[in-house]
Amino acid sequence: MVTISLCMIVKNEEETLARCLDSVKAAVDEIVIVDTGSADRTREIAARYTDKIYDFPWRDDFSAARNFSFGRASCDYLFWLDADDILPPQELEKLLTLKETLPPGAAMVMMKYHTAFDADGNPTFTYERERLMRRSLRPLWTGAIHEAVGLMEPLIHADIAVHHNKLHTADPGRNLRIFESMIASGRILTPREQYYYGRELYYHGNDEKALEVLEAFLSDGSGWRQNRRDACRDTARIYRARNETERALTALFRSFLFSRPCAETLCDIGELLMQRGQYEAAVFWYTSAAAQEPDTAGGGFIAPDSYGYIPYMQLCVCYSRLGDPVLAQAYNEKAGALKPRDPSYLYNKNKFDEARQAAETAGDAHAGS
Repeated sequence: MVTISLCMIVKNEEETLARCLDSVKAAVDEIVIVDTGSADRTREIAARYTDKIYDFPWRDDFSAARNFSFGRASCDYLFWLDADDILPPQELEKLLTLKETLPPGAAMVMMKYHTAFDADGNPTFTYERERLMRRSLRPLWTGAIHEAVGLMEPLIHADIAVHHNKLHTADPGRNLRIFESMIASGRILTPREQYYYGRELYYHGNDEKALEVLEAFLSDGSGWRQNRRDACRDTARIYRARNETERALTALFRSFLFSRPCAETLCDIGELLMQRGQYEAAVFWYTSAAAQEPDTAGGGFIAPDSYGYIPYMQLCVCYSRLGDPVLAQAYNEKAGALKPRDPSYLYNKNKFDEARQAAETAGDAHAGS
């Protein structure tokens, strides 16, 4: 059975570190904690789990800190988590099984990363990350921000999900600050960094600059196809906020040049058409979205609700507006089968039940007259 080193970089994580380590400690053989400048009880908490605690002066470079943590590990495989990540019990069992069954020579294991959840705890935003890497291959993190390790073969896609449960954002402007510091120093951003820089500008309300950066990224043509697809969706969001619907639709259709249509994009198109009152056209795109399967091994961002719940709910609305209550109710029930406690489904169900009861009452009155 292989051995695993858990490698973490932390700063002021007294609220989350114990929760994280308790969730995963049974599956790892070594814990390496790299502290980048905590001023709270983080180191004290870490000391309950390991004596391998190291200082690393923070210099706005996540890769440098993560590579430092990897360099202090000694087990067969390197496993990383952030302090606000957890491994739920069922996922911990899967990791324990993986330790016993990992094929000899496996270089890297990709795992799911659930980062947003609905009221019932179901993931609403997920993607794959490189999570377990063979130490002897000397995996190297690159990128000061939104860092990554290049894929290594043989590559395994494991049905294991790390859950990201952030309690708060300590420094919401950090990522943008790092990017702008890199640019100010004369560094040329890689396509991946350019994409994420554009997203950070958008998140911070600088739409004009975001459009400029994302368009340059798309025009360059060398970025990862999933990033280009999502950059189209981001630019569409900006145009939509400006009520420039046709430009938003053009941005979404442009994404088809880079990858097969995904349900997320198809739902975006359907929503824009609904806003224009083009319900028959919206039906086409939502029906297409519902027929898609998520590309879980493709590495891109996935919104699971776009592959069933959202298109079904919107088809309910479309058919209701088109005067077809039978199909509207049928699609509401399809949505309810996926999320039976969802307030929107229950609201619609109640309205359909009321309408049916009113029709039955009216029919009885007519029959008795």
